[in-house]
Amino acid sequence: MENFNFVVVGAGIVGLATALQLQARQPHARIAIVEKESGVAVHQSGHNSGVIHAGVYYEPGSLKARLCRAGLVRTIEFCQRHEIPFRQCGKLIVATNDLEAGRLKELNLRATQNGVDTTMLNREQLAEREPNVSGVGALFVHATGIVDYAQVCQKMADLFLERAGEMFFDCKLTEILEEQEGVNLLTTQIELHAQRVIACAGLHSDRIARLAGIELDFSVIPFRGDFYRLEERKSAIVQHLIYPVADPRLPFLGIHLTATMDGGMLAGPSAMLAFHREGYEKFAFSGKDAAEMLRFQGLWRLLGRYPRAGIREVINSASRRVYAHALQKYCPSIGVEDLVEHLSGVRAQAVARNGTLIHDFVIKQTSRTVHVCNAPSPAATAALPIAESILSAIDI
Repeated sequence: MENFNFVVVGAGIVGLATALQLQARQPHARIAIVEKESGVAVHQSGHNSGVIHAGVYYEPGSLKARLCRAGLVRTIEFCQRHEIPFRQCGKLIVATNDLEAGRLKELNLRATQNGVDTTMLNREQLAEREPNVSGVGALFVHATGIVDYAQVCQKMADLFLERAGEMFFDCKLTEILEEQEGVNLLTTQIELHAQRVIACAGLHSDRIARLAGIELDFSVIPFRGDFYRLEERKSAIVQHLIYPVADPRLPFLGIHLTATMDGGMLAGPSAMLAFHREGYEKFAFSGKDAAEMLRFQGLWRLLGRYPRAGIREVINSASRRVYAHALQKYCPSIGVEDLVEHLSGVRAQAVARNGTLIHDFVIKQTSRTVHVCNAPSPAATAALPIAESILSAIDI
């Protein structure tokens, strides 16, 4: 059995950032990362649109708002220090009718409360800035950027190993045995002993917490987000990230246009209920995942709460034409023929038993284990301050 001071479960961006922060605070400690996949950033951290968020949307004073704002600064500093390409191209949130224009004003107020630098644009100013975008006005978010988070994760892993950290891949965690003197971790490949365990297990965070004996009143429900890539001739159709005005009741930001670091342009994502926590194909299905979801009362209450939104996302996911229509609402020149099949991602969304979506970060703990149970977007942007917050909360 291998002995460590700390073991981090999960080699996504939150787990890697936590491991780096542990090394900074405990330079003489023996630290390991355990990952069930064969590399880093295999799931959410490597299947996203690559946006560096500025923190516009979140409830003022919430953990999300504070950590996102700090995370933008820290992410950019990390990229600059380690020569990782990124670009702060800014974001336009576009209102296409009077209802959305009213929501946009409320969003601008929230952005101001969160300390985010924004500018309101009228119809003419929007047209001047983005000739191919149609709307009655827009909110310009100056600091929003893009980066390849898989590249960020790989650099974090390299730094962790250079500083004498150890990583164990292809090690699925099967048992957590917490005792007075430490924690024994049984995996499919190796047994580890640690004084403290920090679990950043993403799509499986609730399962790992339950392995540690924690009773939860929520469950992780996976939502698949399908992206299209615009044909190369349309890759420069806009110069900023273009977002619709989101429904404030839902955690999803709508189908938007996002530039990529390789010069392309993504459209998406949708937000379709998934029946496989790691299913990146449209018809991916896991009997275990589906059965667990369907037994969870909170799922049925959620679906009953938002029936129209659920039906809309099913249609968006199934029909490229409908998907294109959603884009045409603010960018009329995009046609069905411009959409090329691209990647999909699966988002881990914590849902309470009463059917409400849990929007903020959730951290649970036992005497010797800590579990990041809900780390939705902007977790990639906020990974470094999330890690600091975790360690500060447990006095490390």
